[in-house]
Amino acid sequence: MSKGLPEARTDAAMSELVPEPRPKPAVPMKPVSINSNLLGYIGIDTIIEQMRKKTMKTGFDFNIMVVGQSGLGKSTLVNTLFKSQVSRKASSWNREEKIPKTVEIKAVGHVIEEGGVKMKLTVIDTPGFGDQINNENCWEPIEKYINEQYEKFLKEEVNIARKKRIPDTRVHCCLYFISPTGHSLRPLDLEFMKHLSKVVNIIPVIAKADTMTLEEKSEFKQRVRKELEVNGIEFYPQKEFDEDLEDKTENDKIRQESMPFAVVGSDKEYQVNGKRVLGRKTPWGIIEVENLNHCEFALLRDFVIRTHLQDLKEVTHNIHYETYRAKRLNDNGGLPPGEGLLGTVLPPVPATPCPTAE
Repeated sequence: MSKGLPEARTDAAMSELVPEPRPKPAVPMKPVSINSNLLGYIGIDTIIEQMRKKTMKTGFDFNIMVVGQSGLGKSTLVNTLFKSQVSRKASSWNREEKIPKTVEIKAVGHVIEEGGVKMKLTVIDTPGFGDQINNENCWEPIEKYINEQYEKFLKEEVNIARKKRIPDTRVHCCLYFISPTGHSLRPLDLEFMKHLSKVVNIIPVIAKADTMTLEEKSEFKQRVRKELEVNGIEFYPQKEFDEDLEDKTENDKIRQESMPFAVVGSDKEYQVNGKRVLGRKTPWGIIEVENLNHCEFALLRDFVIRTHLQDLKEVTHNIHYETYRAKRLNDNGGLPPGEGLLGTVLPPVPATPCPTAE
């Protein structure tokens, strides 16, 4: 008669030990498309206008760096790109004078306004390299400058009472000027781009493209693309950052056809067929800067300013800066920069040393 009692106790004990099965989480319902005409106008579409108004009030920053050997017209091209004398701040300098040679890394800021939109443009002009006797590690000052801007932003970001809008001096775009040799890239160019491509968005451009024939230009562009691929140098737009099929299709065309842009820069105007155009005067006629039959300057301008400017800024913040930030905090034991684990001050991430390029 009592044989059933222990079994009942065992079952009760087991029920106490074994937890009840958890209810499965509710699967969220798929959003149902509602015809807004039935419910009346809500106004969601006005968020784009709200964002536009706010951007027009605050404006935005864009920082562009020019890198390359001396005499390739880096400063002139940037002036052409923004249709103003942005590479020199001195008001005494005019178009008829020769642009002075850049002897140090110099950041020149301007506020450009167009259609009510303000852009704080900073042009970072760098000294020409490659013409010195000793070119060993000549990329280090430029790499150091780029990392210093990341460090400035990081220090502001980790402050307890940080600014509402952190000043952004990070380099969003680096135009790398290639000499129009028509042969191949110099070892120094390859080493330079290999280092810089890890810390900044590099856009390679062939300078003074009017010194080559159309056939030479086409062959040289293909050769440069091949050399960059063989040496593992990724230029902007990088393949792994394409967000969707539309981006991939658009960027593949740029990577396979346009890069590197073969350009001609000039900030002098000439009269052509009754119109004032930017161009270079030669014994054979006027090379029109914005004429696609003459050079690819218009493609470069549209790419940097009209289609990819915002993406350049986002890749800088989400990829290059985040890479620097993660390494910096990891080296510092997760503490804010400037404070080591024992209160020691840690230096910024140094430029990566590399063997001499001959």
